[in-house]
Amino acid sequence: MKILIIGANGKIGQRLTKKLKNTSHPPRAMYRDEVQVAEAKAAGIDAVYGDLEKDFEHAFDGVEAVVFTAGSGAHTGQDKTHLVDRIGAKKAIDTAVKKHVMRFIMVSAYGADASPDQWPDSMKHYYEAKADADKHLLQTQLDFTILKPGRLTDDPGTNNIAIGDDLNREKGTIPRADVATVIEKCLSAPQTIRRSLELLSGDDPIDKALASL
Repeated sequence: MKILIIGANGKIGQRLTKKLKNTSHPPRAMYRDEVQVAEAKAAGIDAVYGDLEKDFEHAFDGVEAVVFTAGSGAHTGQDKTHLVDRIGAKKAIDTAVKKHVMRFIMVSAYGADASPDQWPDSMKHYYEAKADADKHLLQTQLDFTILKPGRLTDDPGTNNIAIGDDLNREKGTIPRADVATVIEKCLSAPQTIRRSLELLSGDDPIDKALASL
């Protein structure tokens, strides 16, 4: 499958693009900066310009799956969070439906489906945007996987995770490298389709954890 990565310049997106470059799921990396597009093409990556705040439908041409890992960041102002994490995500979902790109992996956030009174005030707008985008995806007939990782770190990946519909534990952390690996594995894991999954560092190797779903 050709995989459109929305948010290719983010820390997860960069790792995922590198992972997929020489696999049977080649990436198409979407950037909102023409310089980044040129640099990616020079590195042998199929890259395309696209801005979530504008029209980016052309990026979906010829792809079979979408990974949405764009994000304004938990500490970004409410206006940018609304435009990227809510409106941009919902536009991507609607475009996938319109273009019949059935496989859609959404990188959300641990706790996005929690009761709003559990969200810290400083990040409430972030969780509201993530929850709204997830709800929009759940209402489609797409072959979606919603991944809700805990607090992201730049630590080296361990390849050991905990994943499930409800991990029933306090919030934890997970390296971005492991999230990228999980996304890659989910592309070939039909048991993750139409699932909303919490994701943290844990004790089980990624392949074993996914196989147990």
